[in-house]
Amino acid sequence: MATIRMTLARAACAMLLVFPLAAAAAAAQEPDAAGARQWRFGSTPVWQDEFEGEGPPDPARWSFDIGGHGWGNNELQYYTDQLANAFVADGLLTIVARKQRAGKLRYTSARLVSRGKGDFRYGRIEFRARLPVARGSWPALWMLPTDNKYGNWPRSGEIDVMEHVGFDRGVVHQTVHTQAYNHTKGTQRAAQKRVEEVDTRFHRYRVDWTPDYIHGYIDDEKVFEFANEGTGPDAWPFDQRFHLVMNLAVGGNWGGVQGVDDAAFPIWLEVDYVRVYPLEDAPQ
Repeated sequence: MATIRMTLARAACAMLLVFPLAAAAAAAQEPDAAGARQWRFGSTPVWQDEFEGEGPPDPARWSFDIGGHGWGNNELQYYTDQLANAFVADGLLTIVARKQRAGKLRYTSARLVSRGKGDFRYGRIEFRARLPVARGSWPALWMLPTDNKYGNWPRSGEIDVMEHVGFDRGVVHQTVHTQAYNHTKGTQRAAQKRVEEVDTRFHRYRVDWTPDYIHGYIDDEKVFEFANEGTGPDAWPFDQRFHLVMNLAVGGNWGGVQGVDDAAFPIWLEVDYVRVYPLEDAPQ
């Protein structure tokens, strides 16, 4: 049954409009507050994955985080590096969460990271993806600091390009976390947008990251703004290298608020591409 569902999902993907690379080109100037610098982004990616070929994700670009310790959120899945949980085919990366025992845990999934293989300071980061909406699903496309320059989370920051929890279907979140602004204090800086057909169509999720601000976009509509206040790393730790993270969690403190729909499994997150465009004249 899972194979049939995946085949149908692939067929639906083939009928969707594929946005050309030029449409995502990042040369457009980002408007800024009066008197502030107007940053520009290059039109050619400095790092990308178009997920061509078949088999496991490209090991030159991605590694796996493995384990089932809850990942700081009491999540219910065990992350593996198995092909059953993450594979490339038909021009897509698919991360699959399965109702499958791994030790004491009842679910498996995957978490891919570009740490040490794709690390960036500033730039335009864009994912094109289709999301699961099953109750208990928690897909995320996000960024973590590579070097933890200011200490462990949240001191060195986190940038969430996209998060979605299945019990709140279609509401996509973009967020940053820092020592001063994070969810444990109720001070996190976030924005949300309701996205139609989040599970049946591919949408583009991106952030524009400069020394002055982080702006979040969904399908080119600005959704999120976070400015560098100039008060130091407690508020702005975003002057260091970050890497990319793609994962599909099950349950947890947020994703599992209304439980998990076991009848929906397997569930999957599909990513069409990941592209990183350079910030022109970025500080060295």
